[in-house]
Amino acid sequence: MSDLKIFSNDISVEHKRIIVRLDLNVPISNAKVDDDTRIRIIEPFINKLIEKKAKIILLSHLGRPGGKKVSELSLKPVFNYLEKKLNGKIYFYQDKIDDKTIEASNKLKSGEVLLFENIRFFKEEEENDDNFAKNLAKLGDLFVNEAFSCSHRKQASIHKITQFIDSYGGPILEKEIQSINLIMKNRKKPVTCIIGGSKVSTKINILSSLLENADNLIIVGAMANNFLKFKGVNVGASLIEKGSENTVKNINTLAEKNKCNIIIPVDCNISSNVDGDPIYKSLKDIGSEDMILDIGKNTIDLINKTIDSSNTVFWNGPAGYYENKNFLTGSLCIAKKIAENIKLKSLISIVGGGDTIAAIKNTGLENSFTHLSTAGGAFLESLEGKELPGIKVLKKN
Repeated sequence: MSDLKIFSNDISVEHKRIIVRLDLNVPISNAKVDDDTRIRIIEPFINKLIEKKAKIILLSHLGRPGGKKVSELSLKPVFNYLEKKLNGKIYFYQDKIDDKTIEASNKLKSGEVLLFENIRFFKEEEENDDNFAKNLAKLGDLFVNEAFSCSHRKQASIHKITQFIDSYGGPILEKEIQSINLIMKNRKKPVTCIIGGSKVSTKINILSSLLENADNLIIVGAMANNFLKFKGVNVGASLIEKGSENTVKNINTLAEKNKCNIIIPVDCNISSNVDGDPIYKSLKDIGSEDMILDIGKNTIDLINKTIDSSNTVFWNGPAGYYENKNFLTGSLCIAKKIAENIKLKSLISIVGGGDTIAAIKNTGLENSFTHLSTAGGAFLESLEGKELPGIKVLKKN
């Protein structure tokens, strides 16, 4: 962390134009923000800049418009949300980035905010274009990256812009990196990692990396079906990834080599369809038309005991098909047990991934964890040990 330029309270921002790259890629329907988690996280920092009489320019993307204007991916609903939440006047700018844009940023008064339209409406953003980045840099006097979740991408508003303006990592980005270090470098053992999701292949690198640092690896969600099938369990009509046998075998071998205990479900809740009601079954009783949609009570007990004996827990991926609340029980129990241990013994808990956070929001416990990461792919790539392009450019010379 000491080798990164981090934006601090000592930096004078009064009357200066501060460009802040955010990740406002939030779910929107009927022109309204459905989930404001990412916005609420950045509100305190923006309001602090307002309080310090900075002139704030906000850049973000929404979805994947492919370098074209797509009305459904406009940031206007986010602007409408921020207009009600921020402590200063906010404007919305929808034109192209040129001299007129620079003039608009110069006209900002201290304590005012200018939100730009979806930066990915311009193809030059994803091309990491030099001239586009130069024009973005002309909008401000300082640049702050608060989009850790996008920092695994070489894009103009994250990567190339830093060549043309004094650049820093923001306090939220700093916290993301610190949380990764709590798992990978400054870990407090025993370390337990709970990993869900559907595909083993997409998480093979992170699983391999975690196996070198964790004492326990708990596999849940649809991913666990592949491990159960490898053990000879009939998983019925459950979701599995074809051709995953060698991957599962390699993970088990690596776990044995690193003396990491792999824990997979010992029972489950099934249904014949994802919209159905849960039926408890032991693994030996799973029928050919059964779909495993959540972990069972004995698996929950096993996970609870493991969390009780841990000092650090990393969780990525819900335990069941959380979209149907009938299969939210496993995730709810994991969240409650982690929260309980935080109060009892200062357990370090890091939770990452959009689906995991969505599942946790259903429990009402989202404020109970040491760190809740919305970073997704960037967080996982960091755990794999990769150096993110958007972070590398923030290193001190």
